[in-house]
Amino acid sequence: MHMADALISPAVAGTMYACSALTAAYSMKQARRDDNPRLAPTMGVMGAFVFAAQMINFTIPGTGSSGHLCGGMLLSGMLGPHAGFLTMIAILLIQCLIFADGGLLALGCNVWNMAAYGCFVGGLLIWRGVMRNGVSRKKILAASVLGSVVSLQLGAFSVTLETALSGVTELPFPVFLAAMLPIHLVIGLVEGLITAAVLTFVYEARPELLWTGETARLETESKRGLLSRKGALGALLAAAIVTAGGLSLLASAFPDGLEWSIQRLTGSTELEASGGAAALAERIQNATAVLPDYAFPGSGSALGTTVSGLAGGAIVIALCLAVGYLPRLFRHKNRSVTGLKP
Repeated sequence: MHMADALISPAVAGTMYACSALTAAYSMKQARRDDNPRLAPTMGVMGAFVFAAQMINFTIPGTGSSGHLCGGMLLSGMLGPHAGFLTMIAILLIQCLIFADGGLLALGCNVWNMAAYGCFVGGLLIWRGVMRNGVSRKKILAASVLGSVVSLQLGAFSVTLETALSGVTELPFPVFLAAMLPIHLVIGLVEGLITAAVLTFVYEARPELLWTGETARLETESKRGLLSRKGALGALLAAAIVTAGGLSLLASAFPDGLEWSIQRLTGSTELEASGGAAALAERIQNATAVLPDYAFPGSGSALGTTVSGLAGGAIVIALCLAVGYLPRLFRHKNRSVTGLKP
């Protein structure tokens, strides 16, 4: 669901950048208040896992389309909505700048559409609400599927609305929406099942790694897991490495849900961007994208995909660790300052 710059006007882009930035600032404030020293490593591992999972497009049978995990719901189930949102920003930023996946002008839209709904609607409202009176495998399945479907439907609606408000394409809002919602309903169902599978594994392996809100925390902390904390995170990291370095080569070649919807209306999966802002964003992205489209420039070698997956995962881990430890750094600095005597 990564939007391209060709769909967005500078005014809409600026508005969505502001909305995403304000939400990020609020999330950083909440992460600073939580001051959880064990959260940063989990952010890094889960960031790499979701980055790798997004590289695998799965075919939607009978449609000629494909979909991929968004990941906001999964990250919220592990990290909570605020740390999950920050982790999603790290993933989307690396995808945009290093791999030219999603437009730079449209980055604020992509953060909102792919991260905000999954983390704050899917995670904060649905996941926490379902887990309020205790955690079980059935509840994990129900919350994962419901949260993923609702989040992707809201994201698909926002893509259509942002495109219509921008007015830079001839995509009619009702027809575009009628194409976007059904295909993303199917993608949301698949994402929900994947999310449930991962979170169920974590529940059985190391239940206290799950974020369930305050009311269910004692239950997950008292349940005995099959693995140590390091063992569970190590298994997820190993899965991310295998997925990014190998399974990504099996990704479907069909256009994703957004590209498929555009193709149905225009005959092409890509639209041409125009205007000074889009041209500037493209120049910046061309300069930063060392592995465009997850490949070596000018080469269709499978090695390029493998290198892209492994390198991207490593960069995401580093950025997530930096984001995760930043609130603690500022907190300790503030304590030092307030502790100084005049």
